[in-house]
Order: sequence, then structure tokens, then C-alpha cells
Amino acid sequence: MTDGVDARLQGSSILIVDDDEILRERLVRSFSRRGFEALEAGDYESALVVVRQHRIDLAVIDLRMPGESGLLVLRDLLDTHPEALVVILSGYGSIATAIDAVRLGAVDFVQKPADVDQLIEAFARALEDNPLVERDPTYDPPSLARAEWEHIQRVLHDCGGNITKAARMLGLHRRTLQRKLQKHPPRQ
Repeated sequence: MTDGVDARLQGSSILIVDDDEILRERLVRSFSRRGFEALEAGDYESALVVVRQHRIDLAVIDLRMPGESGLLVLRDLLDTHPEALVVILSGYGSIATAIDAVRLGAVDFVQKPADVDQLIEAFARALEDNPLVERDPTYDPPSLARAEWEHIQRVLHDCGGNITKAARMLGLHRRTLQRKLQKHPPRQ
């Protein structure tokens, strides 16, 4: 490694997709300084424009953005550039979401705040490791509503069905949680 960059990654193109403009620009500058061709996008639509116009070797994609989820950006990016290595970046990670990302083809799931060194390390590990789960192009990720419903059910189960305790753990008002529980679970 030179300057903290694995020689196999040197000179690669990298796409940074994040709605947080300050973080996105910081990552773009840092990757550029380390010899990467850094490209950026702030949402799903602008990411697809970049994906169609450029060769993408690596990508860092934020999970939660306004509009379409980062998982959809991941899926569509890998449909166009199946050889790309993708790291999902999120401040709202869960085991279920990480599994969804890996099933769609991500090589790692990194929690925010993350710096360039952590991301380069994740890409370097991906070059060394064999993926634990093969990419499944037919996998349809759950909607955010479905993921939220499953998370609520998991927390409620962990609280032994105690709605007051579950509401406290989720940071919700008890009545808000009761209303959410009265609704039917989202299909997907």
C-alpha cells in the first residue's frame, strides 16, 4: 500500500452517492487526493446518469436518501457495472439491512461517520475475501416501510410484548406505536 491505498485500487474510478453534500464533497476530495477518479451524485436519478456515462470500478452509496433507497442505486449500478465493488454507508444500519445489501451485491456495510481510510480498507478486504453470499439479481429489497415494521416487531418481541417499554426503546410515544401496530404490515 502506498499512501494508504492498496495498489490494486490505485487509479480506480469511484462513485460517491450521498444526499449529505458536505460528507459527499469531503469524500470526493479525499479520494481524488489519493489518486482515484472521484465522481459524485446526490440522489438516485443523478447517480444513474453518472453510472450510464462513466466506467465505475468502486462505489460508496448512502442507504437512506430522499426518494429512492441506496439499495436501489446498488441494484441498478451492478446491473450496468457488475464488476464494480460497492460499499453501503449508513448511519441507520441494522443486521437485516446489511444482509439485504450483501444479497444485492455490496461487498461491505460501513456505519457513518466513516472516513476514507475505513472505506479503502473495506474495498481492500473485498479484494481479499470471497463473498459470503452470492449476489442474487432477482432479490427485491424490502421497502423502508416494511423494514420499519419488521424492526418494530423485533423490538416489541424483545420487550416481551410490553408496548410502553418498546415505545421507550424506539423513541416513540406509546400511542404512536399503538397506531403503527394497528396497521397491516406492508407487503414489500
